[in-house]
Amino acid sequence: MSGFSVTALEGIPEIGPGDDLAALIGEALAVSAEGIRGGDILVVTSKIVSKAEGRQVPAADREAAITAETVRLVASRTHPGGVTRIVENRQGLVLAAAGVDNSNTPEGTVLLLPEDPDASARRLCTALRARFGVALGVILSDTLGRPWREGQTDAAIGAAGLHVLEDYRGTRDAHGNLLAVSAAAVADEIAAAADLVKGKATGRPVALVRGLAHLVLDDLDVPAGTARALIRPAGQDMFRLGSDEAYARGFADGQAAGAALQTAASTVPE
Repeated sequence: MSGFSVTALEGIPEIGPGDDLAALIGEALAVSAEGIRGGDILVVTSKIVSKAEGRQVPAADREAAITAETVRLVASRTHPGGVTRIVENRQGLVLAAAGVDNSNTPEGTVLLLPEDPDASARRLCTALRARFGVALGVILSDTLGRPWREGQTDAAIGAAGLHVLEDYRGTRDAHGNLLAVSAAAVADEIAAAADLVKGKATGRPVALVRGLAHLVLDDLDVPAGTARALIRPAGQDMFRLGSDEAYARGFADGQAAGAALQTAASTVPE
């Protein structure tokens, strides 16, 4: 691979509940200068998927919506404007406010993430492959913060039709060193690159990525082709809790252990 291109797709209208997103994207592709080729990858902002799937709720219900979408609190911090909650949501993603967002949505509403981002990506991928008769990949992207890093970047929360990880484990580098842990999160890298041309407020929610055909799969039924494959298993997560939450849990466990020892000591015959 000597390079790849990323182009924002023009002509996607404002999306509303029930819209046929695959048809609208297909029409925009059909009249675009780039067209569509086998091996292309489409990066679709998850917000337009949420809109098409009717995942809007009144803004007044935002906090309740965050709670409903949360399966595990990771960390929370109070600030002058309220409380920021970092949580694991029902899709298995760890992010602020469970992904409930009020940007790029009509006033008075907030958007939830798609119910099943991988399934949404698969439906788009299946429909567009059928329409154009070529193998292509689809990534649903959303903006996430990163531990230890300022700012946000787009990442893949749904995917279909492409490898989401490029695994280098077991290979050797240019110096002959064996690579033991290297696996590039290529779906996240593609999502971030696409955001450079889509932007946050330009009305261009879809980008066409060309030149990475080696990542595109013929078969959609490959677990390695879903964004869920990017979620680290709980048993391998070294940073499962925020610092305050980890301290509080450790303190509580220590208190409980101390109380148990005192109880045991008081029952020992003299």
